[in-house]
Amino acid sequence: MKYTVSRLIAGITALVFLAGAALAETVNVTFLLTNDIYKMSGGKERGGFARLAAVVKAERAKGGNVIYAHAGDTISPSLLSGFDQGAHIIALLNIQPPDIFAPGNHEFDFGPDVFRTRMAEAQFPVLAANLRDAAGAKLAGIEDTKMVEFGGLKIGIVGLTADDSPVKSSPGDLKISDTTQTGVAQAKALKEAGADLVVAVVHANRAEDRALFETRAFDIILTGDDHDLMLFYDGRTVMVESKEEAEFVTAIDVTVDVSEDDGRRRVKWWPAFRLIDTAGVDPDPDVQAKVESYEGELSKELDIKIGTTATALDSRKASVRSGETAIGNLIADAMRKAVDADVALTNGGGIRGNTEYAPGSELTRRTIHSELPFGNNTVKHSLKGETILEALENGLSEVENSAGRFPHVSGMMVTADLNQPAGSRVKSVTIGGAPLDLAKTYTFATNDYMAGGGDGYTMLSGTERVFSELDAKLMANDVMVYIRAMGEIAPRVDGRMKIGG
Repeated sequence: MKYTVSRLIAGITALVFLAGAALAETVNVTFLLTNDIYKMSGGKERGGFARLAAVVKAERAKGGNVIYAHAGDTISPSLLSGFDQGAHIIALLNIQPPDIFAPGNHEFDFGPDVFRTRMAEAQFPVLAANLRDAAGAKLAGIEDTKMVEFGGLKIGIVGLTADDSPVKSSPGDLKISDTTQTGVAQAKALKEAGADLVVAVVHANRAEDRALFETRAFDIILTGDDHDLMLFYDGRTVMVESKEEAEFVTAIDVTVDVSEDDGRRRVKWWPAFRLIDTAGVDPDPDVQAKVESYEGELSKELDIKIGTTATALDSRKASVRSGETAIGNLIADAMRKAVDADVALTNGGGIRGNTEYAPGSELTRRTIHSELPFGNNTVKHSLKGETILEALENGLSEVENSAGRFPHVSGMMVTADLNQPAGSRVKSVTIGGAPLDLAKTYTFATNDYMAGGGDGYTMLSGTERVFSELDAKLMANDVMVYIRAMGEIAPRVDGRMKIGG
């Protein structure tokens, strides 16, 4: 009898123990990240939509838990986007769709109506918690967050679009709130809703990335915008960016242990990192076929020679956003000549080929449209010298951050000192051999994006136009006409933008 009672007591004790401490569960999840991908075919060795699709397809075929995130900037600026406003990009992404897409600033390049149209065509979830319409309501088909469950694990994901889009792009009357404040509030709500891990998919510059990281509101931050390959992990928070053009895809393999003890939920996780170089990836045949079809359509229009360059040209991002370049001089000279202006200024962020051209390279219509894919027009203003100085100061205000506002000029010589604070960096300006006269009126050529205040050039907005934008010509065409008339060009870095510091 004592033996029976003892066994009964032991059984009851075991049941009580099991009720108080649930068995632990281990869940494995792979996060895949791409960002800032524009070129359909990528480069000769790596990148492009077909190689990206092949990576995603292979990871999904393993049968595990996969979250494929795209951190934005894709419907523009590509060569074909200048013709179809990014429709082909969405079609390519739909073949192997992301699980999460956070819009970048370039999603707004063609205005709010095109943005809505492209996002409606997307056959994948679009998240942008800091994006609202003019009335403050969520946009149709775009959510703030998403909760994903794998077994006993809950992953809360918040999407955040680029809050500097009104400066960099053209979101019109759409309202974009602060990335960090919105992200933290959404992370708190996801935690309260039971999320074990909180993930941000965000398009933000490095300073904003760091601000998000330091809030400690997120376990994983998947980011875009800076076009660099970045992986940061301090034992508590992961933050990654996958460079650009799908040259690399970052894979984060996370092992999560979930358990409950006395009603308390405990989550422990550890990441492992894989850097997938797409140089070793065979393109997905379905996506590749679609890309080749699009490329064929472009070739009929664009593969027409317009001239050659006798000197080297460098349109790499790091070059055109940090100093004078031969290609920047070429473009500015062509704009100034096209509208017969005293001076010209264009932004380095509008030069997008990211390519080096050797002396003797053939230049085609494709070349110029690849370098200037936004479809901007050349406009002409009448400006006081003081406004030109203010524009130059803006252009040089964020050189350290490789900002797209960097000025490429024609018709003037500028010296500057980057050791001085932003707003006080220009030391001297001469136009036509004479010092800039702050009270004098000059004719000034620029692109219509900057003329509307883009890239921080708000001082140009509302200034006197010499002719209507309806009469303005396509900037890329102005450059092509300039090259065609010369046959062989030989632009050089000639000291028109001398920067010290």
